[in-house]
Amino acid sequence: MAMFAWIMMGIALWHFAIFIPDRFWGGIVGAFLGALFGAAIFGLLVNGFTIPGQSDTHVFQAIEAAPGAVLGMAAVYFAGVRRGIPALDL
Repeated sequence: MAMFAWIMMGIALWHFAIFIPDRFWGGIVGAFLGALFGAAIFGLLVNGFTIPGQSDTHVFQAIEAAPGAVLGMAAVYFAGVRRGIPALDL
């Protein structure tokens, strides 16, 4: 159940990717995957590589995945910048 909360936090923070220039490696889909994997991996790290069950899941489980989602999107963004992906000028 905690994995579901971590992934939902990643998706929630991914929505804010529209406010920065689209220089993500893989575009908006790359940002989506970075947020999901970042949130899941960070949630696992914080909980000692175990996934808490339904009775151990609370609001803090979702909040502790937020830094991982941001770090995941930042990694994908800087990978895109390094590859020289131009920002879309609309």
